[in-house]
Amino acid sequence: MKNSILYFGFILLIGFSSHAQSKIGKAEESLKKNETSTKNSKTSYSEGENNNDSEGSFFTEVFGGLFVEVFVQAFAYTVYGIAIESPFEQGHQASNAYLSKYPYYKLNTGNYTYEWNEDTPIFRTSLSARYISENSRLKGSQLNLDMRFLKRVALELDYLQLWEHNPNFGNDNLAIYTALAKYHRVRTEKFDAWWGLGTSYIDGSLDRFGFAYGLGAELFFAKPISLEANFNQTFINDDTVNKLNGLINYHLNTYKLIFGYQHLRIGNQNFSTVTLGAGIFLD
Repeated sequence: MKNSILYFGFILLIGFSSHAQSKIGKAEESLKKNETSTKNSKTSYSEGENNNDSEGSFFTEVFGGLFVEVFVQAFAYTVYGIAIESPFEQGHQASNAYLSKYPYYKLNTGNYTYEWNEDTPIFRTSLSARYISENSRLKGSQLNLDMRFLKRVALELDYLQLWEHNPNFGNDNLAIYTALAKYHRVRTEKFDAWWGLGTSYIDGSLDRFGFAYGLGAELFFAKPISLEANFNQTFINDDTVNKLNGLINYHLNTYKLIFGYQHLRIGNQNFSTVTLGAGIFLD
């Protein structure tokens, strides 16, 4: 009887601990669990790569180096046209669009303008801060620095901090630092879009770097409002950390007010949050 009571109590303790674990803690644990499987998959991949060497040599011998060279060149040309610029776009005004001093600096123009003037900046910086909330227990903040230069290129630094208070488990927190080198692929007066590559660092009990990429766009449809959407994904072990933002920006000269929705997926945990904040444009 005594052993049964102890066993029952042990089961309750395990169940309570599992239930009491914070959402952030569960997210970090799910990323850690994939670390071992990632190492095993790398070993398997290396063995498979060695087995495929002979197949690659056979392909080259049969079809010849000329075909491979033509295929590679055609593929590179196509990728360049999609990612950077196609020959058909070079004659369009957007190909030589200039950075605007700030959105709606001129009526009906956003981040880019087709007209150069004395106020046209070569380098422009935007800084924003946002408050994030999922519920009364989970809050956060986000700082973003975006530096644009040479019309098409930008460097984005982003800091996201989450805090969680669990009545049973206590306090927990997680920070995500992201750096992206961005290329603004579409540059019209009403709409611009970009892609970027970089890295993220997950700061918490995990402490890991991961490869990151991002996509984003902004539509300037009616002064002083713009609609912005961006997505960022970081690969950690055998899992991912995803950030998706849908934002409404209200522009007031060099300032903007930000309202919107942010969805985070960290490992196997989802965070659906509302966000609000403000930003400023500097040149």
